[in-house]
Amino acid sequence: MRIEDIIPYEKNARHNEKAIPKVAESIRQFGLRGSIVLESKTNPVIVTGHTRVAAMKSLGWSEVPDDHIEYCDGLSKDEIDAFRIVDNKTGEISTWNIALLKAETKRLNLTNGKLDFTKYGFKPKNVKPYGAERERTGDYYNLTICDRTRCIDDGYPLLNGTEYVPTDLLGFNYAKSDTKPEGKSLHFFLDDYQFERIWNNPKEYMPLLRKYEAVLTPDWSLYRDMPLPMQAWNIYRARAIGDYWEREGLTVIPTLSWSDRESFSFCFKGIPKDSTVAVSTVGVKNDTEAWQLFREGMWKAIQEVQPSHILLYGGNIDFDFKHIPVTEYANSVTTRWSGKEKRD
Repeated sequence: MRIEDIIPYEKNARHNEKAIPKVAESIRQFGLRGSIVLESKTNPVIVTGHTRVAAMKSLGWSEVPDDHIEYCDGLSKDEIDAFRIVDNKTGEISTWNIALLKAETKRLNLTNGKLDFTKYGFKPKNVKPYGAERERTGDYYNLTICDRTRCIDDGYPLLNGTEYVPTDLLGFNYAKSDTKPEGKSLHFFLDDYQFERIWNNPKEYMPLLRKYEAVLTPDWSLYRDMPLPMQAWNIYRARAIGDYWEREGLTVIPTLSWSDRESFSFCFKGIPKDSTVAVSTVGVKNDTEAWQLFREGMWKAIQEVQPSHILLYGGNIDFDFKHIPVTEYANSVTTRWSGKEKRD
């Protein structure tokens, strides 16, 4: 049948343009292996096969072999129109087993040039090999940016530390909308949900973080009712991200955090001695128990970490830091509520 006699359906709702060169390549490589379904011999309007017909035209074909033509004999006009839509839609339902797909393309010599699957719309770089569950799990735990080899004997990455003291601190939740990052550093004294994305996509946020003079390590929560392994995990994550940032060239200021005495066995791991460190006093001033725990934890930190400078976010709480220089930064939330000028 001559291609020029085949009529495209004028109300075809499918956008086929991007698929035409892929299908044409398939026909060139493997020949025409599917059928063109038309309404009838007397009304050769395409029901299924718009892309194949367009691909054949692009290849310079003038005819479609008769054994590749089928007709919708026995169907009403409405049934034909419905079949046209259903045939397109059902093709969208199937999904790939990505691991098996990778194994099969590898078996077919994808890498040695005999078959280039990219010509047909595949993106091999996004396909992980069969049995890659371990690799996917590694991605979930960010083992590509910090694994056991990055950790010292106590199980945590050891940060390099810095002597840098920021002029201004800005909450990470304002970083994307901030138009003047010059001279500012980012803090994470926020609810965890506002920066969990840092862990989920650490590489994605590097361009944003590079705009700032320095970054404090994330302050994932150590609530007293959290199981200790969960608290230790949050400490590990903070060190792992900080270690990654340092290797990416950022100035990283370690953040101190703890819950109660039980957390002292791990909460200061990975923080170098004689470095600037940051700590938050938010929520401590008006809570007697919290104040006592802050006092005990701060003394323990001073003994173990021996910081050269302390950044105090949230204001002074009448704690004697002895000889250690302290720079105070106001909590932007409480400052806004009080109507005062904020410092971050």
